Amino acid sequence: MELVKRIALIVVCALALVYVADYAALRIPIPKGRAQYGTVTVRPYYDVGLKSGKSEFYFLDPRKQTCVNSLFPHLGFSPCWYVRKHARQRISM
Repeated sequence: MELVKRIALIVVCALALVYVADYAALRIPIPKGRAQYGTVTVRPYYDVGLKSGKSEFYFLDPRKQTCVNSLFPHLGFSPCWYVRKHARQRISM
């Protein structure tokens, strides 16, 4: 049981260290390095449920969404890898 607690503590500390290092890499600008922020074009659409059980889709204009080039969300922005993966944003009605 003591071994499990120790392993859990090491895992939590490692995750905290990775998060802090990711934040520091975002906040400290590197000359001629990777950009801290990026933009991704997202395509939102409304998914309206009808009485018949079917759905009707209303597509909105594509828009640019600001994201951060990091592993975790920081400063109120989602990571770019996540936004690129979820570029089609469904809004259920």
